[in-house]
This record gives sequence, structure tokens and C-alpha cells, in this order.
Amino acid sequence: MHVKITGTRRIVSLCVLLAFFAFFVFDLVKIQIIDGDEYAAASNAVSERTAVITAARGEIVDCNGQELVYNDQGYSIIFDYAYFPSEQEQRNVIISNLIDLFEKNSLEWIDNLPLVFDENGGIVYKEDSENLIKEMKSEDMLNLNDYATAQNCFDALISRYKLEQYPAEKARKIASVCYEMKRLFFSIGYPYTFASDVPEEIISYIKENSGTYQGVDVQVVPVRQYADGTLAPHVLGRTGAIDADEYKKLKDEGYKITDYIGKSGIEAAMEEYLKGTDGEETIYWDGDGNKSSAVTVQPVQGNTVVLTIDAGLQKVAQDALRETLLDFAGSDRGNLVDDAGAVVVLNCKTGAILASASYPTYDISTYSENAKALNEDPSAPLWNRALLSTYATGSTMKPSVAIAALEEGLIDEEYTVYCSGMYTYLDQKFKCEQSHKTRFVNVVNAIDESCNSFFYEVGKNLGIEKMNEYRTLFGLGSKTGCELGEATGVLDSPEYRSSLGQTWLPGFTIQSAIGQAGNLFTPIQLANYCAVIANGGTRYRTHFIKSIKSYDYSQTIIETKPEILSQMDLSDETLDIVQRGMLAVGERSSYFKNSPVQIAAKTGTSQEIRNLNGNSVKVNNGFLIAFAPYENPEIAIAVVGEGFRAGSRLSSVVAAIVEYYFGQSDSMQTNQQENILIP
Repeated sequence: MHVKITGTRRIVSLCVLLAFFAFFVFDLVKIQIIDGDEYAAASNAVSERTAVITAARGEIVDCNGQELVYNDQGYSIIFDYAYFPSEQEQRNVIISNLIDLFEKNSLEWIDNLPLVFDENGGIVYKEDSENLIKEMKSEDMLNLNDYATAQNCFDALISRYKLEQYPAEKARKIASVCYEMKRLFFSIGYPYTFASDVPEEIISYIKENSGTYQGVDVQVVPVRQYADGTLAPHVLGRTGAIDADEYKKLKDEGYKITDYIGKSGIEAAMEEYLKGTDGEETIYWDGDGNKSSAVTVQPVQGNTVVLTIDAGLQKVAQDALRETLLDFAGSDRGNLVDDAGAVVVLNCKTGAILASASYPTYDISTYSENAKALNEDPSAPLWNRALLSTYATGSTMKPSVAIAALEEGLIDEEYTVYCSGMYTYLDQKFKCEQSHKTRFVNVVNAIDESCNSFFYEVGKNLGIEKMNEYRTLFGLGSKTGCELGEATGVLDSPEYRSSLGQTWLPGFTIQSAIGQAGNLFTPIQLANYCAVIANGGTRYRTHFIKSIKSYDYSQTIIETKPEILSQMDLSDETLDIVQRGMLAVGERSSYFKNSPVQIAAKTGTSQEIRNLNGNSVKVNNGFLIAFAPYENPEIAIAVVGEGFRAGSRLSSVVAAIVEYYFGQSDSMQTNQQENILIP
């Protein structure tokens, strides 16, 4: 019986083994023969992913087509997701080696982590990084409470990225890269940029040591370049990496978290035109892990922005402003204020801004390296005084009062005011500190010799409402309409004082007539006001943009046409009288003696109280407005010098601008007037 059972078991076991063997043989035959073609195709199948090719930004050129901002090719070090290790410990080693390489060669790598070590070695939040800190604590990143400390954040990073074995300083650096990789969605479609603008020798070294830097690759990218970083930096502006808040607003418009966008100036104002259209690259992997790629959608460079700025005139204006400010630094300021000022040059017939300079200034091509120092500099070199600073502009306001009084019929050229050097109003005495050829001053002499007594009397009779009615038409106390940010200023009035809880006093009216009281205007408003006087009463919207062209100049996207904001129907007699008064000012200036054309001008000086080192001190500011030529004016100029005792000291700036503008060839002036682009 036992023998029979044992034999049966052997037979069953053998059958089972034969069945398994038959199954595997059949499966092998099916794979190799029946379905061989299908499996062969699968083994050779290619997987693919799509990556974005970032388009180059458009260029910015001056009115004659001269490049101001353009693109060059540069190298970036990137992490290729397909080959970069997935294990965190391996990533840390590669990142650590890269950091060592860059620091050994004194090169910068991208480090945006808002955590730094203080002088005691403690981890603290980086100053002025509120948005980055908020994002770091957010649910999408470290998921910490709002009240989490810098140490809490650092501990979370150490734990997340397995950095316990590294010294704190090195751990923070590696964590910065890992954190940024997560923040920027490191993936096949979004390679991570470790460093930009990398020298070729470093590129070569990394390629030669690819085993050490697994998954680290080189990418050729467009790099923003400046023909001259010191030329019109406040106008051109800069670009920078998109931040979290900007990305939330712009992602639906096709922006990526890795994009760079305009942060200031024309770069920001014309962002929608300067941004190119991204392309696509399809990346393929075969069954053996071999990689290939093909551009499936070509990127399109952004449009070319053509400015109204003339590069040559801009440089002359900048240099003349700087030299004049420095020449009078000691004699006028007494070291009470820093050298500071602005100049704006407009086309009287179109409102085009031909030059706009602010001092102190900076080199925009080195902004990134010097950003901290520039932002902390008490002289505020990043501040655009030409568009954003407001001043009590003194006697430059007198022509506006003269025009209002002449147009309203309160005075004519024969009307005179007796000036004894002192004007009495409501038992108060106000000085006229000018010497006159005759005590009886008419309107032409009053403008020429800047007689306060004359304008006190005229302003009293005219009234603040009528004075401000005309000043409003001149655009004083309102934005000029240019594409860049500008201050509104203040047109002082009973209504304005009331909004501050103050009372309008009678003396304010006569003070306003000589450009004092609470009036505050920008240099660009002064230039536009002067242009209105020069062209006979037409106030144009000011503009920096001449046109916008496609990157290859084949299409015109925008062509700026002169836009009238207000029109004053001024009589020829009024214009003749006021312009003759301004011409007399110009003719008395020794700076204008050798000018190629006649210059009409008006100077001004005002006082302001500044807090310097805890003390209140009085500081004079000088102003000069001018237009040229006197017959058929083409350009209007406004210059401001902070800490200047007299606006006449700014005449050298106007002289240099007029000399350059009218000393050029006829072809240059024709190009500007007819709006022709020379590519």
C-alpha cells in the first residue's frame, strides 16, 4: 500500500513539473516568435517629454536706432532632471561640490534663501525679504506657522533635505539650492538654473568632470546687455527674476516661475511687448537611455522698443548736469546737501522726451552686484528725480501768472508796479531782493528781472482761483502722461489746504504768485509747462516711446502720435510779451553768448526746510526753464539743482544741450522731427 501511494505522488509531481515547464516553454515561444515583433517594438520605443525654450527679450534702441539694451549669449549651469540623481544624499554631494567650485573661483551662484547667519552664528531672517519669508513658510513649501522662527525654518530644511551631517554653513548653502529647486518646480520641463553668466573655463571644467557632476549640464541662454550701463539707467530700468506674487498674477498669461520680467523703467512699462514668445523642445529617450532632442516650436524674440530718447543728447545732458552740480558743490551747498538734481528735454511740438537725467545716478549693468549698497545709499541714486521728485519751483512760475493776467485783461505791457524793494500786504512786509533798471516795472521787465513786488500785486488782483485755472491748463500739479511712473505734485489751493485740515491764509495767494506757498511740481512738469509757453498754448502728453517694431523690423506694432491734453487759446500779443521777457533773461546769461540759436529762459530759486542730522536747516534749490530757438521753438528744457543759491548757475546745462542739439547735422534734426527710424 505504501509503495503504491509513493508512486502516485511521484507521478503527480512529475506531471506538475512538466506542466510548469510546458507553460514556460509556451510563454517563451509566444514572446520570441508569436509576439516577437510587438515586444521588439516595445523595447525600442522612445519616450518623450516637452521642455520650454525661453525666448529672448526685445531690444531697446534710441530714436535713431542705436542699441541701448540688447541680448548676448551666455552660459548657465543647469540641472537636467533626466540625469540628476533622485536620491537626496547624492544630490547633496553634487550640489556641495558645485558650491565649492564656484566659491573657489569667486563666482556667484543663485542663492535666494531668506535665511542668513548673524555675527554670533545664529540663523536669522534676511532683511527686506518679507515676501520670500512668507512664501517659505507657506503650505506649498515648508508648511510652517506664520510665527515660525528662522531657526524653525532652518531645522525643517535640514530635516527635509537630509543635511544633518554637514556643518551649518554648508548645510544652509545646500538647502538654499534644494529649496529653490522645489520652489521652481524642478522637472523635465523645468530644468533648474544653478548659476548664470558662467565663464567658459568653468563650463569646460564641469564638462571634463561630468562623472563628478552627474546631471549637471550647460545651457546657452540670452543675456541682457547694455551698450552703456550709465546711460539713462532710470529710464531703461532693469529686469529680475519673477517673484511669487508676480507669478500668481502672470501665470495665466503664459509666464513661468523661472522667468525674468521687467522690474522698473521701460523694461517694466513695456513688458508685454518686450517679452518674447517661448518655443518648445521635445526630448526623446530610447530603451537604452540615450537622449536626443529637437526644437518643435521656434521661440520668437520680443519686439524692439524704439525710444524718443536721443543717446547723444542724453549723454550730453547727463554729463553737463553732473559737472554743474559738482562745480557748485562747495560754494552753494556748504556741505548741507548731497550733489543732486535733474534735467528733462522735450520736443515742444510733440511732447517727445529727448533726454531725461537724474543725479546721483548709477551703472545699471552692475546693479546686481551693487544692489544692497545702492539701496542703502542715503543720496538715493536709484531715485528718478526727473519724474518723481517734487519741488517748490520759485520764480519759474512767474510767466504763468503773467499769461493769466494778460489774458484776463488785468494788465498789458504798459501796466507798471512801483518796486521799492519791499511790498506791504495786510500789514506784512515782503521783500523783492532784485535790483531794477527803473522802480516802475512792467511785465517784460518783471519777468526779466524777476520782480517779486510786481507779481505780488498782480497775484493779489488775479486771485488764487484764476492763477490755478491757468496752471491747470499748463499741467502743473498733474501727471504729464508719460509711460513711466511719475509724481502728481501739488497745486496749492484753498481746497487742498482744507483737505489737510488747514486754513487758506490771504498771504498764501501772493506767495503762490512767485512760486512759493505749497506748490510742488516735478522737473518733467516744468519742462512741459515751458513747452506750452514755447509752442503757443498746446499741452501734449509726454512720451518716451517713439514706436514698437517687431524684432526683425518687418512690422510696426505701435507708432506714437502726438496727443493733445489741453489747448490754451492764447493771443499772439500775450505770447509775444511773455516770450520777450524770457528772451531778455537768456540774453543776459554769459553762458548763452555763443549759442548757435537764441535761448529764452526763466530762472527760479526756492527754499525748503530739511532735517539734517536731527537739525532743521534751510536749503535753497535752483531752477531753470528754457526753450530754443526763440523763433519757432523746437525744444524745452527744465533743470533742477538741489542746494543751489540761484537758478542761473544751471545755465551751463542748458547751454551744453542747445549746443549739441543745434550743432548736429540737419539730418539728425530731420530724423527727430519726422519720426524716421534709422535701423
